[in-house]
Amino acid sequence: MFRFPNPVNEVAARTVAAGVLVMSVAAIATGWRWLLLVLLYGFAARVATGPTLSPLGQLATRVIVPRLPFAERPVPGPPKRFAQGMGLAFSLTATLLAFVFDAATAAWVVTGLLAAAAFLEAAFGLCLGCRVFALLMRAGIIPASTCDACADIWSRGARATS
Repeated sequence: MFRFPNPVNEVAARTVAAGVLVMSVAAIATGWRWLLLVLLYGFAARVATGPTLSPLGQLATRVIVPRLPFAERPVPGPPKRFAQGMGLAFSLTATLLAFVFDAATAAWVVTGLLAAAAFLEAAFGLCLGCRVFALLMRAGIIPASTCDACADIWSRGARATS
């Protein structure tokens, strides 16, 4: 149960990103802080198990993606998990700002940054967290053994956006 998939279907990842975008924009537009808790849970669930314990992940992989006219596009899992971890950090920060520090404006700014990253992934296949993962691998901070298939992540990202 607590296993992140490797590889990941990029079509499903982009569909989840679209859901994150919708929830983030809805939270900002309505001021509904409780949506931050939904985002936080979703990212925590996806970091731990991929789509298994994530309602949005389940909706994407079981309902939406099978009905889309796109072929499955497998991509390495470790960068996507790292990106979900970055989403977790942003959603946790926004949640703490909103609920603990009563700093709504700051919470919505952080949520806006999360929405921007989700938009780039959903619309263009540009995974900012995956790019950070690649930079950290190149710097030797993340060992190459973490993702052997990631050696050519930069050109793969260019193909995904063209």
